[in-house]
Order: sequence, then C-alpha cells, then structure tokens
Amino acid sequence: MPEQSKRPLILASGSPRRRELLAKMGYTFEICTPDVDEHVAGHARDIVYTLAQRKARAAAAHYADGVIIASDTLVSLDGAPLGKPADSAEAHAMLAALSDREHEVFTGVCVMDAKTGESETRTVRTGVTFRALSPEEIDAYVATGEPMDKAGAYAIQGGAAPFVAKLEGEYENVVGFPVVEVGEMLEHFIIEH
Repeated sequence: MPEQSKRPLILASGSPRRRELLAKMGYTFEICTPDVDEHVAGHARDIVYTLAQRKARAAAAHYADGVIIASDTLVSLDGAPLGKPADSAEAHAMLAALSDREHEVFTGVCVMDAKTGESETRTVRTGVTFRALSPEEIDAYVATGEPMDKAGAYAIQGGAAPFVAKLEGEYENVVGFPVVEVGEMLEHFIIEH
C-alpha cells in the first residue's frame, strides 16, 4: 500500500473504471467531476494531453489544497480520434472499422497540486489489434449497450475482451487509467519522503 500524506487526493473523473483502478492501487480519494469543454482538435495524443490538463485545472479551482488527478482516453484509428459513439449505428461503424486492424489507445494523465498549480502531464499509448469481427458479433455487442459511453465503442475489460487478438503496452491504459504511470506521478506529489 502506498504511504499517503494527509493532503486530500481528488480524482477528477466520474469514471467507475478509474475509481476502481485508483482504489486498487491503495489510495483514498475524493471524486470531483468538473464540467469542461471537451472540444479539442488535433491528433488523439494531443487531445488527451490537453483535456487531462483542462480537467485538472477545473477541479483544482474547487480546492484550496490537495492533489488532483485527471485523465482522458481516446481510441485512434489511422491517426483519427474515435470518441464515444453518438448512437448504435455509429458504434457499429466504429467497431466494423476496428475489425481485423490495429488501432491505438491514448490516455492523457495530469497530476496537479491545487495549492501551487505545479503539475505533470503524460500521455500513454497502447496498441490494440482486433481479430476479424462478423456483423452479427458487432450487432450483438452493440445491443448490450456497453459501447455507448466508451471511446472507440468498446470496453476491453467488458464484452469486447474476446475481440482482442494482440495488445502492445499497458492493459489498464486501454481501460482508461495507466496505473504504472499514475503511481509514478502520484509518488512525486503526495508520498511523504
């Protein structure tokens, strides 16, 4: 278990997956879900970096002291970001595009000291290759509703697990929270030396 200082740790995310992973890392934390403008253009790598910083700053504005951790995850296919699908037709189209192909998952993580504004931001990449998916498999998965609030229209830790033929990098990054990097960053900000 990490040794945690008395300063509050604030997770700037409503994601149950991020909450679960941070708790598994042994941290005690509060939740703050800041409302930020998520419209950012560019490569997925740059978008998640910018949004993680934007979320951390927005959450930090609510605290006089504490350590904020914010992140954002996007799937990228051929350099084009795939966010959350607008409807089941878009979810189906995204999954069909990912079928039998490699894509990238980028997560931006920002850890910020609410008192001083000092921060560190990293972007983590994982390569994911899906096996060939039949239209019937895609329809069945979309019908579960799981793809609707997920970047790239899938949850690797859920019903899409059998779609993955190859993974290059950190699995938790695809879930949305790269625990290795998060642990390193938090150690710098909140572990008592």
